[in-house]
Amino acid sequence: MSWDRSLMYQLNYINGIEHRNKGINYIYAPVAGPLGRDPTGGRNWEGFSPDSYLSGIAFGNAISGMQSSGAVAIGKHYILYEQEHYRQTVEWNSYGIADFNITEPYSSNCDDRTFHELYLWPWYDAVKAGAAGIMSSYNQANNTQLSNHNRLQNDILKGELGFQGFIISDDGSQYSGVLSALAGMDATILGDIGPNGIGGFGKSYFGANLTLAVLNGSVPEYRLDDMATRVMAAYFYLGQDQDYPELNFVQGDLDTYGYLYPKDMSDFTQINQHVNVLDDHAATIRTVGSESAVLLKNTDNALPLRGVKQLGIFGEDAGPSVYGPNAASDRGSDNGTLAMGWGSGSANFPYLVSPLEAIAPRAIQNGTVVQYVLDNYANDTIDSLATQATTCLAFINADSGEGYIEVGGNYGDRNNLTAWLGGDALVQRVAANCSDTIVVIHAPGPLLVEDWIENPNITAVVFAGLPGQESGNGLADVLFGDVNPSGHLPWTIGKTRKDYGTDVLYQPNGPVPQINFTEGLFIDYRHFDQANIEPRYPFGYGLSYTTFDYGNVSIEHLDVPSSSSSASPTTAGNSAQCPTPTEPPSPSDYTFPASISSKSDYIYPYLPSGATTVTSASPAYPAPSATVTTQAAQEPGGDPALWDVLYRIHVSVTNNGTVAGKAVPQAYLDLGNGEPSRQLRGFNKTAVIQPGERVDVTMELRRRDVSIWDVGMQMWREVTGWGTDVGVYVGEHSRDVRGMGMIGKSS
Repeated sequence: MSWDRSLMYQLNYINGIEHRNKGINYIYAPVAGPLGRDPTGGRNWEGFSPDSYLSGIAFGNAISGMQSSGAVAIGKHYILYEQEHYRQTVEWNSYGIADFNITEPYSSNCDDRTFHELYLWPWYDAVKAGAAGIMSSYNQANNTQLSNHNRLQNDILKGELGFQGFIISDDGSQYSGVLSALAGMDATILGDIGPNGIGGFGKSYFGANLTLAVLNGSVPEYRLDDMATRVMAAYFYLGQDQDYPELNFVQGDLDTYGYLYPKDMSDFTQINQHVNVLDDHAATIRTVGSESAVLLKNTDNALPLRGVKQLGIFGEDAGPSVYGPNAASDRGSDNGTLAMGWGSGSANFPYLVSPLEAIAPRAIQNGTVVQYVLDNYANDTIDSLATQATTCLAFINADSGEGYIEVGGNYGDRNNLTAWLGGDALVQRVAANCSDTIVVIHAPGPLLVEDWIENPNITAVVFAGLPGQESGNGLADVLFGDVNPSGHLPWTIGKTRKDYGTDVLYQPNGPVPQINFTEGLFIDYRHFDQANIEPRYPFGYGLSYTTFDYGNVSIEHLDVPSSSSSASPTTAGNSAQCPTPTEPPSPSDYTFPASISSKSDYIYPYLPSGATTVTSASPAYPAPSATVTTQAAQEPGGDPALWDVLYRIHVSVTNNGTVAGKAVPQAYLDLGNGEPSRQLRGFNKTAVIQPGERVDVTMELRRRDVSIWDVGMQMWREVTGWGTDVGVYVGEHSRDVRGMGMIGKSS
């Protein structure tokens, strides 16, 4: 991960521009759910980090960047959606695994303090950044389906956080009509009851059913007005009524001509204009790739590559797939170099530069002999080439994605934390024959390296993540020293899988699987610290081609008025329930207009001719109880006092090496009161620091950064108000202390 706030913004800005220029109004991104509780979680690659603070900063910047383009960013998936196994009944049961059928999606069971301090934390940042849309998730929370969850949608998201946009379902995550509308859901995608039309296209809990629910009083008309207002508010908020491009392509069909209404097989016309939206975005994508590469090991300055006589490149992950980058639907395969996970969060590559295609020309230009073996199992050929080469690059990967695709027995979630396709054996074979072996890893999350990391012949390791279309170019920039690596890990690399303390529920523990978040606040590095487990590479870790010295740590206390606000809304501002018309409208007023002809398998709000409503007086339908009301809404982002900057941490950073580079100072707090002993609460990536140069870095602490959630009072409380002194630790990762300080009640 780059840990660069400006790049977080810029990458998502160009993403938004590309969507806008395709005429897309809504972008189903970015992601802070899953947060990353389980290191093998299938969709972790779509998000940022299991650290709530880091994820919140990235989430907020991503939303700001996307929406600066004019497109609506729909943050997802709200909330406690941490694994793919058992997320949907129809999806999981279709796999036909004996004794593994379920009757309802899994329930994530989480206490209130953990919920607020970990999983809800990034959503404060999203709402503060002006998120116009939020997508609810597939799972249940404490045994209530998210789409039906009044507490989480109305009270917390729209009330406590002050969210003014719309809540939309995921594809197939809506499980009711009236209840979901009353519980805060404002819109559905794609509208059908089942995911991808399973169960029949044109069938919806909303559509004509919502019309009926309003007519018979089950859903008050004012709630319908609220739903429509929230959707349209996003449209006007981002200026989409002013010269916004028309939609110029069809999702899921790359043909130039086709049916405008494919389910109805009608209106054959040009459906794709093939508008090229790439512009100069490759430069930003390449920069993000190089700035995100994490140098984990570099013995005797094995990198950057200099004066290499013979270079051997090994591994399927080094080269292009023989089937092309987009052969597998939604990237559901692991062939060739890996640059993206699989699922609905993926996209078609406009091109994909493999490491081999980028590295070989550079090396050849330097007078290096370049040879390669792209078959992980060609043992004799690997042995022969590794013996000849003076420097070897071994490429390995692991993949994951969304639960509707299975790859190699991995149902979205990874089955393990080891390399795929015999990657660990490949590394060991190359290193057995080559005394200068450099390992490059492409993976969606942590990968165990214990089988080979201490081998003295393995001189360097680069974790390159999932870098996208410019994968090879960004990596080559780092390997050849054009870019000094400055990426840092957004999670911990442990020595064993058990070190993490949390894992995917792979076997259902009942017809409605129960996932109990009994670890509380202690996930990833927080758990490693609590259990006193030595990681292989700590959270926030990352080497450089130079070294930095930290000094002069000081803490500045700003003169900000204390806050007595609860930071949680009360019901004091609630108005009385809006009246329901005494004379219900006639259904005949809402039938198909004569000027509109319906298309089969499409969803409309109109009623069929002759439709009747079942009134609340009917014994079959008791009087509707439309009494679900939200708490009085805060300002976007919750109580404004939470965002007050109370302290500034100052630190000087000196480049005491011989190469210019960027540093990432990080600040961790010890808040006491049963909190983890270290929690990230600040970071700032520097500009390039020249050798011998010193720069001063400032990290701000907001009120929320020194507060914890008081469950009894239902409010955020500054820990200094309880007489707690806050320990401040500054360094380059979670276990590195270069400077210390203290914040006390009188600070």
